[in-house]
Amino acid sequence: MTKRKIIDNKLSTFISAILSIYGENPTRSLNYKQVCKIMGIKDLAGKDAVQKLIEELHQQGKLVENRAYRYMLNPKIIAQYGPKTQYVEGTVDMKSTGKAYVILDDDSGEDVFIAPNNTFKALHGDRVKVAMFPKRKDKKPEGKIIEILERKHSDFVGILRITRGYVFVVPDNNNMPVDIFVPKGELNGAKNGQKVMVHIVDWPDGSGNPFGEIIRVLGDPGDNNVEMVSILASHNYPLDFPKDVLKEADAVAIKIKADEIKKRRDFRKVFAITIDPADAKDFDDAISLQKLPNGHWEIGVHIADVSHYVQPGSAIDEEAFNRGNSVYLVDRTIPMLPEVLCNNVCSLRPDEEKLTFSAVFEMDDEANIYNKWIGKTIIKSCRRYNYDEVQAMIEGGEGDNKDQIITFNALATKLRDKRTAAGSINFHSEEVKFILDAKGKPIDTYITVQNESHQLIEDFMLLANRTVAETFGTPSSKWKNSTFVYRVHDEPNPEKLNNFLRLISRLGYTMDISTRSKLVHSYNKLFEDVEGKGEKNLVEQVTVRTMAKAAYSTDNIGHYGLAFDYYTHFTSPIRRYSDLLVHRLIERYLIENKPSVDKKEYEDMCVHISEMEKLAEDMERQSVKYKQAEYLEDKIGQDFDGLVSGVSKWGIYVELKDNKCEGLVRYDAMPGDYYYLDEDNFRVIGQESGRIIQLGDEVRIRIKSVDLLKRQMDFELIGEGFEHKHSKRRTYGRR
Repeated sequence: MTKRKIIDNKLSTFISAILSIYGENPTRSLNYKQVCKIMGIKDLAGKDAVQKLIEELHQQGKLVENRAYRYMLNPKIIAQYGPKTQYVEGTVDMKSTGKAYVILDDDSGEDVFIAPNNTFKALHGDRVKVAMFPKRKDKKPEGKIIEILERKHSDFVGILRITRGYVFVVPDNNNMPVDIFVPKGELNGAKNGQKVMVHIVDWPDGSGNPFGEIIRVLGDPGDNNVEMVSILASHNYPLDFPKDVLKEADAVAIKIKADEIKKRRDFRKVFAITIDPADAKDFDDAISLQKLPNGHWEIGVHIADVSHYVQPGSAIDEEAFNRGNSVYLVDRTIPMLPEVLCNNVCSLRPDEEKLTFSAVFEMDDEANIYNKWIGKTIIKSCRRYNYDEVQAMIEGGEGDNKDQIITFNALATKLRDKRTAAGSINFHSEEVKFILDAKGKPIDTYITVQNESHQLIEDFMLLANRTVAETFGTPSSKWKNSTFVYRVHDEPNPEKLNNFLRLISRLGYTMDISTRSKLVHSYNKLFEDVEGKGEKNLVEQVTVRTMAKAAYSTDNIGHYGLAFDYYTHFTSPIRRYSDLLVHRLIERYLIENKPSVDKKEYEDMCVHISEMEKLAEDMERQSVKYKQAEYLEDKIGQDFDGLVSGVSKWGIYVELKDNKCEGLVRYDAMPGDYYYLDEDNFRVIGQESGRIIQLGDEVRIRIKSVDLLKRQMDFELIGEGFEHKHSKRRTYGRR
């Protein structure tokens, strides 16, 4: 070996050693002195050589200068020179501070913490690849994003700001940690202070902010329509139906052909009604009742046959799939289907013949079921009821067809009792509703409670959904190996369940978790015990959060909350794409006797519609939050009664009793003492007084401030013990 080759080999080894040091320290920016210290080099010649090699590696792009004269390994070669790193993939949960957590795809472990300088330009919702750091004792898993596998969004809603010659959009989304710069030539007519939609065009290397262009001017902040549209636009939800979809919908034949009627079981002369909210415009389910010669009852659950009008692969179908479901904002409905279909052609309007898919049951007075039938039908509803009308008759009032209503309710009650006895958890939710003026501004609120009229419909729908799933999923079914769409609900996460048990124990309640049946009994007993108490809503909300999220899947695991081994969604095809899929599968298997559809294709669709369901829920929550803030905007300085609904390092959250508006009482708005967080026990404690404020406590608050744009409400505690006595600096956080 020549002298030159020996030198080259030594140099190569030296370079590899330097790169390995940077690779083994992926989160640190190191200068040449630090590298020399790690390598044990103390002589000046050696240090000089290391410095020169680091500069050469920087010029070659193998090192990147993070700070002046400090370098880090280029992420592109970290796999080559870094430690034997574990790589994971997942979805980014970005925080406003710039830090992030990556939720693993396979849900195989804890979320991975990502420091702000290790996010690799990833944004909220992106699918990414993460290089894991070595696990540190008593620390959460940490890593560094090294690749963006899939961008979730490139379009964002925010307010345009023009200052000192700079133009940028401040995103509404709290999960967006950076502003978006906009070149002056890309304003698209937008003016300073307006709400806009901006599309990210580029994110140059070395820039802390992406560059974008204005693609839509939404209008002035604070305008009701602008704010509602902004919620939709910020989630990339379609604001309008494409022209080809509307054209296709207008061309749908409304008249029912005689040969189509012959294919169906005729219920047009059977007593059938719809029961819906008073403001409903689309009626996708009806129930029918008739006495059979043997003394039993025939109950029909009739669902709008949307699949007859919406064919797979059509423009309407593709748009419905993309939307996944209808969205119900406070002041408007954004339907899954064009209005001509959802409110007219498919809707089960009274005194109109309508095509339906039905589940029909023969049962006795005790709701014992003797026969079941599923198939295509035609009905003619004789009356449209709202929930209040039906509830009035149940409570003893008079009304049309009262005897039939009472019979429906008696049978539904029996079904409910059987379901509860079998282990179904009975959730009773309350919901805030707003009374709006002509401009959409809330002038009053009221609380809707799920009463017997709601439960009447719910129990018949549950029966139909369960029966359809059992027909195709049970081991005895001839279609047991055929792909089907199920509504599944997993068991509670043990950690979440333990936290829940700790919480309710602090509130004075106990639960038996030794068996599933005892746990379910404990849940239902808990709901009974909190009825009429201050902590009722809190307990029910936390219970829901403890539970796993229901979803759609071709792999059936049952429905934990309902205690059903088989369950699906069949009863709302006007507003849920899942139900439309189920209708098509019923027709394919039961009526046409065709082979199974492709499982992977349908599982992919299940994943999509589950995601769209979550998206819709988020948009609906945001619209409620905005209206709550708007409702309290002119009530600053007024006093209200509330319940402590949460505790945090920033303060306590209080939900107002009358309107369910939730705001934050910061620690500096809790005068009279210095409060600190006792996180383990879900409470805050006064440092001097020892006063304890915990979840469920009744408090008196004053509206301090309202930020409409951020949808934030700040309260302050008032009453005995909360006088402004101190002017000392407060200390916060856990002691």
